[in-house]
Amino acid sequence: MVMSVLATLLMVMGSTMMRTSTLALSNDHNRVYQTGLYAAEAAAEKVIARMRNDYGNGIAISNNLSVYRTLVPTAAEDPYWGNFQFSDAQGNANATYVQCISNTTYTVLSGPYAGLQGWCTVYRVLSNVAQPNSGYNIINAVQEDVQCDIVPMFQFAIFYNSLLEFTWAAPLTVRGPTHSNTNIFLGSSSPLTYTAFVSSSGIITETNWGGHTLSQYTGTINFATNVYGGYATNYPVLTLPIGTNNSPDAVRQVVDMPPAGESATSALGQERYYNLAGMDLLVSNSTVTATIKSSSTDPSPVSLVVTNYGTNSPSLASTFPFLSVTPTFTDQREGKTIVTSQIDMGTLNTWAGTNSSIAAKHSTTDPFNILYVADNRTVTGTQLAAVRLTDGTVLPTAPGVGGAPTGFTVATPNPLYVWGNYNCTNSAYLNTTNTSATVPAALISDALTILSPSWQDSHSNDSFKTGVRVATSTTVNAAILTGVVYTSGSTGDSPFSGGVVNLPRLLEDWGNGGSVTLTINTSIVNLYNSVYATGAWQVPGTYYYAPTRNFNFDQNFSSQSGLPPGTPMVYYIYRQAWTVPPPNTTNYYAGSYIGF
Repeated sequence: MVMSVLATLLMVMGSTMMRTSTLALSNDHNRVYQTGLYAAEAAAEKVIARMRNDYGNGIAISNNLSVYRTLVPTAAEDPYWGNFQFSDAQGNANATYVQCISNTTYTVLSGPYAGLQGWCTVYRVLSNVAQPNSGYNIINAVQEDVQCDIVPMFQFAIFYNSLLEFTWAAPLTVRGPTHSNTNIFLGSSSPLTYTAFVSSSGIITETNWGGHTLSQYTGTINFATNVYGGYATNYPVLTLPIGTNNSPDAVRQVVDMPPAGESATSALGQERYYNLAGMDLLVSNSTVTATIKSSSTDPSPVSLVVTNYGTNSPSLASTFPFLSVTPTFTDQREGKTIVTSQIDMGTLNTWAGTNSSIAAKHSTTDPFNILYVADNRTVTGTQLAAVRLTDGTVLPTAPGVGGAPTGFTVATPNPLYVWGNYNCTNSAYLNTTNTSATVPAALISDALTILSPSWQDSHSNDSFKTGVRVATSTTVNAAILTGVVYTSGSTGDSPFSGGVVNLPRLLEDWGNGGSVTLTINTSIVNLYNSVYATGAWQVPGTYYYAPTRNFNFDQNFSSQSGLPPGTPMVYYIYRQAWTVPPPNTTNYYAGSYIGF
């Protein structure tokens, strides 16, 4: 009996030891497998990190494939990586498979910004990994399909690089996609309705802000329920490819003049409107210079120069009949006299169509459709140099490929004033959302102020209570990229930006929400702060009364042909799919979109 029990115990012990040994081997095998899997993913992620960096610096990924294919974790970076042998699943050691699997096309995007249109390219990044000293013949593989998207910024109804404030908004319906690269603050006593998707790279919340409290937010907030409706937070940041961070101060440089020595082909140089423009018009204390060029690298640009224009006004009038540098008026928000470079857009249209220098540098395939204006005159502390556009019903409409008008963009580092109706050739469509009689247009500036057709400079300094600055209904059909004076805190004593509805500035009595309507068919974009027009927004009744706001997303911007010249492009990369393919395989189906 004792011997039988002993034999049974020995059998149990042997089985247990065998099971323990098998389990240990299984655990060790799993450890090696998981370690190799993580190493393969590390190789793929190293490539993707480099792709992100290049993409954000405006470097074409397609030009760098040979570089990406040489990237693997190395023992020089950490001795740990010496335990692995990396390959590209095609027999090439110390290499990563990187290949375009879907060529660049302008299409409806998938992924986090689904529904927008843009340029989309998909690359496959694949790494195989072996561990020769592990004791196991295991080859791990990780495959990531990466979608690289370029999105025209004016495809958003509203896009903010910083805090987007709907706080205390007037009644507003947002009829296009909305995005903030930081947070979105909601809350108002008026209805706020979104008909398309709302995204934030931070949070979307109601909070005490700009002197308003949660108890005051009685207005309803309605998000769209259609296929591209709803809202989401923690979305990918959309960045300009300027080769640096996308802070407001950094992005601001796209409207500033370049410093001496900066290459026009640098990442930032390629985004500057000074370089994008077909003509740069610079006004100094005594000289007006127009540089007409076919491109930023034109070896022989044409310069038209008028010197001592104060005493040589006939020459200024004959050389630049569309320009006046003498108008002045008072901006009561700024509390300053505006020294103005005023451009008559109708006269500019005629001049551009007959000027030999424009004809020499531009054609139907390279039209003159961006004007850069900088008023660099020295001003006193009570003055502000600015640009004003008048007679803008008909814009310069240089024909592009196929003879279709390419539209017109005006960009300036100065504050910009638009006086009267802008970009609507059919008067029957004024004060409506009908933009069929427009051309693609954009207004780029430090700050944007809209003056109605009834504005008079002679009354600009009169007391607002006298009723002499009474606006008439106005229509502006153009994308807007401009600065704001940011809210500095939550209390009433802190300056409040006025929220998104007050990004277009006003200086007249617009009826206090009554019969006078301001119609803007637009895309509203804020990327930076105003550095010249820094007067804080004040409540209606101080220097303006608010209009009935008829703000609408111009649906023309949803198509490539409807985008204004010089539309800024924002970039992002996300993982379309992640999978574990069989070793030495490059065409494994990765499945559908999994996240970003």
